[in-house]
Amino acid sequence: MNDNLQKAVLRLLEPSAKAPWSPSGKEVPFKFNPKEYSISKSAEWKSRENKGDNKAPMPEFVGPKPAQLTLELFLDGSDGSGDVSGHVDLLFSCLTSAQKARSKQRPLPPFVQFRWGKVLFTGILKSVNAKYTLFRETGVPIRATCGLTIEELPSEPRGQNPTSGALTPMRTHVLVDGDSLPWIAYREYGDPTLWRAVAEANAIDDPLRLRPGDRLLIPSPSEVLASRGAAPGPVPTLNEVRA
Repeated sequence: MNDNLQKAVLRLLEPSAKAPWSPSGKEVPFKFNPKEYSISKSAEWKSRENKGDNKAPMPEFVGPKPAQLTLELFLDGSDGSGDVSGHVDLLFSCLTSAQKARSKQRPLPPFVQFRWGKVLFTGILKSVNAKYTLFRETGVPIRATCGLTIEELPSEPRGQNPTSGALTPMRTHVLVDGDSLPWIAYREYGDPTLWRAVAEANAIDDPLRLRPGDRLLIPSPSEVLASRGAAPGPVPTLNEVRA
């Protein structure tokens, strides 16, 4: 048995307009870790019409849209007297406003948190698509595949270390031969001098000793810009990085 194996879990949190959010005590465990997941992020840009101008106007940045995480959750109760409909109903319950939120006239749904090792994504369930695939003779469903879409919540206040449990969604990057922190920073942020942000997010003491196959957390650009206080240390030029 692999002692380093970490199981994914989807936890329900108490809805609140302000972070940090506390666990509700309810969760949906992953019997098998996801084979994949995807995160999408977009921004809104606005172009103003310039009458009489032959050139298209420069678009203006309006703001970022919430990131969305999509994944599949496999539920299996076939090895005992299990019934997966309870977990499916729990997922569907996240698409309606919570009782506490209704009592305060604040229609907030339960918040959810996808956690898998260092991967942490907190948000609200935007959609649940459940497909039952195996049943007992009585009709009780014992297997189901659920497609989930989670939309991110606003991040915690600035200044938190992304590896310390802050509820901030992060992308990941699997290292390959030739990767370096400056090159990753250039690809993600357009600036190789921001490599320290990636190093700090992954507790890397020696940036020259990276192992292909390791998965790195990639802080969001907003987090990196918010933490730019100290002057960056010397880094190789891009030509040196690519070499």
